[in-house]
Amino acid sequence: MRLLLVGDVVGSPGRRILRARLRRLARDTGADLTIVNGENAAGGAGLTSATAAEIFDAGAEVVTTGNHVWDKKEVHALLARDPRILRPANYPDPAPGAGVYVARPKAGAVAVVNLMGRVFMPAVDDPFRAADRILASLDGVARVVLIDFHAEATSEKAAFAWYLDGRVSAVIGTHTHVPTADARVLPGGTAFMADVGMTGPYDSVIGVRKEQAIERFRTQRPIAYETAEDDVRLAAVRVDVDDASGRATAIERIELREGDEGAP
Repeated sequence: MRLLLVGDVVGSPGRRILRARLRRLARDTGADLTIVNGENAAGGAGLTSATAAEIFDAGAEVVTTGNHVWDKKEVHALLARDPRILRPANYPDPAPGAGVYVARPKAGAVAVVNLMGRVFMPAVDDPFRAADRILASLDGVARVVLIDFHAEATSEKAAFAWYLDGRVSAVIGTHTHVPTADARVLPGGTAFMADVGMTGPYDSVIGVRKEQAIERFRTQRPIAYETAEDDVRLAAVRVDVDDASGRATAIERIELREGDEGAP
């Protein structure tokens, strides 16, 4: 089985390259399931009904989120009516929506889990214990389990992956918008990458117009951020999984540039 996870989609530039490239990428890589992190899709922060529909129309089959999930009011109703849209499962109760979705492509059941870290992040429940509870509930339901771990610290992400090594197919980090160079399969068969990176404008400071981010750091005063426009790229990771065991056999980072038609 082959899984494709696309990193944080930022604003209209991220949605634009997603529309242009995702279906072809999924086809060319032979992906059985395509997952997209959409928490920054609406103007750089949050998710709306319209932007969620756009992401699904582009070819996503599951949408994950993170700490910006609550930025748009309408997301509460969106989470309630569409189980394919996830929020981190370790938000304290009672939070609307769910953090787990079991997809059923032709290759077999896949549990997609959305969890969030706690280092330099909003206060949420322990993701390690939450993962234990979720995996117990998935026993006999799905052998293939992919976790989108939305977290800031690479140390927390690495510790989380090692904790789950051999128990899940993949732990893929999102949130920092900066792709890391550590994609690998751990000894127990869990594919890991600390951060898949951003799908959006790289001529920016993690998606924001450079001059605005610089002013914020120089003055320490609130600045209204706007999404940048240039050097748009799609960041993704491909994970190959043995259907019978649920263990990963390979992981590959993918990066496509807008206008580069020579790539898939």
